[in-house]
Amino acid sequence: MHIYLSGQGAFAVQVAEALLDEGHKIVGAAAPRLRKGQSDEGNAMCWDRLRSWAYPRDIPWTDSAELRARHVPDGVDIILAAHSHAFLGRQTRARAGVAAIGYHPSLLPLHRGRDAIRWTIRDGDKVTGGSVYHLTERTDGGPIAAQEHLFVPPGSTAQSLWRDHLAPLGVRLLLKVVTDLAADRRIEVPQDEALATWEPAMGAPPLFKPELIALPGTTRVDASRWALHEG
Repeated sequence: MHIYLSGQGAFAVQVAEALLDEGHKIVGAAAPRLRKGQSDEGNAMCWDRLRSWAYPRDIPWTDSAELRARHVPDGVDIILAAHSHAFLGRQTRARAGVAAIGYHPSLLPLHRGRDAIRWTIRDGDKVTGGSVYHLTERTDGGPIAAQEHLFVPPGSTAQSLWRDHLAPLGVRLLLKVVTDLAADRRIEVPQDEALATWEPAMGAPPLFKPELIALPGTTRVDASRWALHEG
């Protein structure tokens, strides 16, 4: 399968490597320019890890803050979001011939939002899990393609829960769904909105939805308000 990967950090690189190992092809990548807390654009050591991974492999890279439909090449089968904080709008998702999917580190529809793991720890949840879902206009609200639960080990922090459990689970579930889609097995289980919970990001701005700004009469303020409402 030809895959366009939008993501960041070590997790996105782990997903990319796993996809290549399974014989898939990464035809483009979107990632932040720099790692969190870095400011030196001229120093490759400061670049986001997915950007650094793509560069020596001649994989076209786009700043995730600027990602639009025109950046996704022809012939893409799957657009895959792996720890992506960039909203993929309808026109961008339409560039995927088969599906646009993402991984969320919770048992959706529980803990929708950017800081799902931190809210899992804050709320003292004993059980959590990961979900691969089809991307839609509703942030974290699309149909479920694969989901698996796990128990939260005592003493877990958000960092340890992600690193030791939810990130490896995410790689495995994403590979499973890509394998299913390659075999023409498409699973879409609607989320139960009656069970949905949404928690705001901790110390981060609302999710930016760039395609909304392109609509006639829509301002950046309008887009921010929509992002706050939807995710």
